[in-house]
Amino acid sequence: MERVLGIGGYFLRAADPVALSAWYRDCLGLEADDNGVWSQGPGPTVFATFESGTDYFGSRTQQTMLNFRVRDLDAMLAQLRATGADVEKETQDMEGVGRFGWVTDPEGNRVELWQST
Repeated sequence: MERVLGIGGYFLRAADPVALSAWYRDCLGLEADDNGVWSQGPGPTVFATFESGTDYFGSRTQQTMLNFRVRDLDAMLAQLRATGADVEKETQDMEGVGRFGWVTDPEGNRVELWQST
């Protein structure tokens, strides 16, 4: 059986794609080339399904949520707050998995940030 090799891309609709790409670059440090290609650091990627009624993604209209691995969650959240980004006040610790925090991008998409253990 053929198997997928990894995540090949994540695509977002945006009212202003240029501005949203700039937000991800300027606020999260996601440096992509002119074609949107970004080389991520090594580490695990989680693929998980959630119940359709979950509030975990923020808005019920948001069907997927992007999760980024970060080295230092507290530093990243402080950096985002300094830019005026919409950062959740609470973080979550999950034993054996790591710590989680959330930010909402300018187009209303909730993004999860994960510092693994």
